[in-house]
Amino acid sequence: MYTDRRPPDDQEAEARSLAGGPIAPGLAVESSLVGRSIRFTAKNDFAAPVEILLELTDLDNLEYPDPDQTLRWVVPGNSNLRLLDLAAINSNAGPRAEYHYIWLPGDPSATHDEGELYRAPFAAATHYPITQYFPVGITHLTPDSYYAIDLAMPIGTGIYADRGGIVFEVASTNFKGGLDPERDMQSANIVRVLHDDGSHAVYAHLNTNSIRVQVGDRVQRGQYIAESGNTGFSSGPHLHFSVMVNRGMELVSVPILFEGSSANAVQPVTGDSLFAY
Repeated sequence: MYTDRRPPDDQEAEARSLAGGPIAPGLAVESSLVGRSIRFTAKNDFAAPVEILLELTDLDNLEYPDPDQTLRWVVPGNSNLRLLDLAAINSNAGPRAEYHYIWLPGDPSATHDEGELYRAPFAAATHYPITQYFPVGITHLTPDSYYAIDLAMPIGTGIYADRGGIVFEVASTNFKGGLDPERDMQSANIVRVLHDDGSHAVYAHLNTNSIRVQVGDRVQRGQYIAESGNTGFSSGPHLHFSVMVNRGMELVSVPILFEGSSANAVQPVTGDSLFAY
């Protein structure tokens, strides 16, 4: 028996720590002393390429890089990459480096396939109203959401992959939703899927503990991946769906077309219903 109440005084209680969920992938840049040089190495645990921008804030007894060198690299998925070696100037003092870095998923050289027709991300023979799509911008006011599509649907609606790819990020344990940007903006449950052309899809506001895929899984078009919900920055139950590319340290959403009957292209329009075939 498992309970949140203490047992009678004549019984002993055993406390156990519940196992946590899977460790989320991440990106780190580390420095190490190699001979008389400091080496910077990036470790990318994501199953997707990541772009890194490195800034050297303070160096002691080290040669600065060539001023024409851009300290920006693309690190392939699930890999380590040696970024830079800086040699010591004098042998009578130890070298020291202070630095910071920023990163974003995606290869900026990737090109989205504009001819791709996306499957509606819910069960076939069903339809849901489009409550927001470009040029309507009620809450989609930043480049990563200009071309996002919002679909009103009840909590627990099955969500299906619009296109095949590799899952590289999952958040599944958030349970709150609301309209406080500071509190709610980063608390949506999501799935990110990397496509073969280097773009990636994000499915957001998913239901708590409903995600059926894990980081590293390859999903097929039409595969059941999660349930819709109302987590994160959300005024009501819906699915937020978009396809994005990295455009030089900025995630930008791109316009997409859905596959309609007889494989015809369907342009999403706010106020219309989207049908799944």
